[in-house]
Amino acid sequence: MSRHLPGVSGRRLIGALRRAGFVVLRQKGSHVSLEKTTAGRYWRTIVPLHREIRPGTLSDILNQAGLSKADLRNLL
Repeated sequence: MSRHLPGVSGRRLIGALRRAGFVVLRQKGSHVSLEKTTAGRYWRTIVPLHREIRPGTLSDILNQAGLSKADLRNLL
């Protein structure tokens, strides 16, 4: 399995996060705020609506969302 993050657009990433249980809170300009609440855990992240999200930004979003690279690949 590749160690690199896949190239993904903001809209595609939002779809993957929604499949993971995240809910869109709001959008301000080109940034969408999402959150997920489970028993005792709370995650919140912001996704820019870019054509392709840079690897560092994508990595930060995954950390904020509590997801791994493998989780993202399965959700896409």
